[in-house]
Amino acid sequence: MDGADEQPTLREKAYESFTRHLLARDVRPGQFVSQRRLVELTGLTLGAIRELIPRLEAEGLIKTVPQRGLQIAHIDLNLIREAFQLRLFLEKEAVGIFTETASDETIAALLKQHREIVAAIEGGNHSHELEAHAQAVDWGMHDAFIDALGNTIISNAYRVNSIKMRLISQERFRIDGRVGPVMGEHLRVLEAIEQRNAQGAVDALAAHINHARSRALRI
Repeated sequence: MDGADEQPTLREKAYESFTRHLLARDVRPGQFVSQRRLVELTGLTLGAIRELIPRLEAEGLIKTVPQRGLQIAHIDLNLIREAFQLRLFLEKEAVGIFTETASDETIAALLKQHREIVAAIEGGNHSHELEAHAQAVDWGMHDAFIDALGNTIISNAYRVNSIKMRLISQERFRIDGRVGPVMGEHLRVLEAIEQRNAQGAVDALAAHINHARSRALRI
């Protein structure tokens, strides 16, 4: 009974550890890894890793290649198109609902975060710390839109896609050096939300996501 109770926690720990190392670039897109290497990386048991693999394969984060081992998801044009398409479908619906349901306080907090970053840039701050903060604020805004749906199925699908989006971002269009333009695009979305203009928010968000997709597809 105790083992059964612990098992889901162990599986979740294995998943969280793998995705954390993946996003930290300890393993890279397209890289081949062995089960033993994943054991070394995560510090978890071989049994936990073997239980983890089917989930990672189902989510498209790894695939098993005969004679070669496990391959981390490869960032190719097809993955980029599919990940952005799913993101656009989910977030357009989400931001419309967020515009209608978010509290004034929530919207004000998001606007404050973005305006402070823009002010820091205009003040000459182009530090790595500011870029890292801006990236976290960027992801936080998009996550807030999805969270507003209160739909576990959508949140889970978005979470997996978000991992792929972050891998794409690291490979193709990091926010580094583009904090100002990205924050400007976000502010257009948030200002439409502040005005409770759902269509304006959807249009501004679609433009923002399409700009990111265009940068990612540029070789």
